[in-house]
Amino acid sequence: MARRTQFKVATFNLYNINQPGLRIYSDIDGWDKRAYHRKLAWSRHIIRNHQADVWGFQELWHTGALEDIFDHGDLADYELLSPPDHSGQRIICSGAVKKDILVGEPQWIKAFPEKFILQSNGDDAQTSDISVAVKSFSRPVLHFQVQARSQSSPISVYVAHFKSKAPTKVYREGWYRDEDEYYRQHSEALGYAISTIRRTAEATALRMILTERMKNTDEPVIVLGDLNDGENSNTLNILTGQPNYILSGLQQGGSDVDLYAVSRLQQYRSDRNVYYTHIYQNFRESLDHILVSQEFYDNSRRRVWAFKGMDVTNDHLNWDNHKTDGTSDHGVVCAQFEYRPANRAR
Repeated sequence: MARRTQFKVATFNLYNINQPGLRIYSDIDGWDKRAYHRKLAWSRHIIRNHQADVWGFQELWHTGALEDIFDHGDLADYELLSPPDHSGQRIICSGAVKKDILVGEPQWIKAFPEKFILQSNGDDAQTSDISVAVKSFSRPVLHFQVQARSQSSPISVYVAHFKSKAPTKVYREGWYRDEDEYYRQHSEALGYAISTIRRTAEATALRMILTERMKNTDEPVIVLGDLNDGENSNTLNILTGQPNYILSGLQQGGSDVDLYAVSRLQQYRSDRNVYYTHIYQNFRESLDHILVSQEFYDNSRRRVWAFKGMDVTNDHLNWDNHKTDGTSDHGVVCAQFEYRPANRAR
């Protein structure tokens, strides 16, 4: 059984990796073989350099592509988490876990909780009715468990990829076509609004799933992924529960259901914050996150794993040639923890 004293997790957007010649969205031809092998080489280089115990991947189109990345002797100790029938027709979240710590079978969560409702008549007479009908995740959430130490509770890991910030294309909708001339001038604003609503609904649905797992338990939880929003966004506020970060008083903090962003834990140890994982129109922002429960929070009375540090591989974002050099259009985030239980958590 595993008896790790160090534990590393990482999140990595693979940038629409599919096997050569298979369609990617409207690109019928997809990746050619040379570009594909550049992507494999760069992705393999990243994984070998970090050697995380747990990897959460986004934008995987084909299980075979993930197998090709890990087709290297240095990576033979990983168990790949991807459905065997995933053959290039859609995008999923996937993972890789050191074989000695994986517990049970992975599951992909497509549907929102059965009792998920976003509906209200308003808080007062001036607020109109609202009803949101989203019922499933755009990209199924991957859930699995690992056990880094044989005497410790299994750690639940969720890998998520929320709806992007890009405006939803509404020009195909019947209501749009009926009044094309009018809606054309508003299509961008309407598209952004729809994407934001969908992403917010996804954050809320995952928050419900997390709360039901974490409430009144000591089960450690980690959320990894491209959440397509910044740390202070409403999306992340919903997902984390906006915990209070105690800066002094070890083992006095922690919250039963909240999640702590390792990016903020890193900021408290640094004199500068230059953390970004994506660049769009010269705007640098952090869309890729690692969120952890109180069992990984240094100042928690229920700490099991102490935060050691976070690093971001993002230099490749400064050159917009990801298709030619095989890089991703997102940074890779890795966090390391050390087994150091608080007195009452032993």
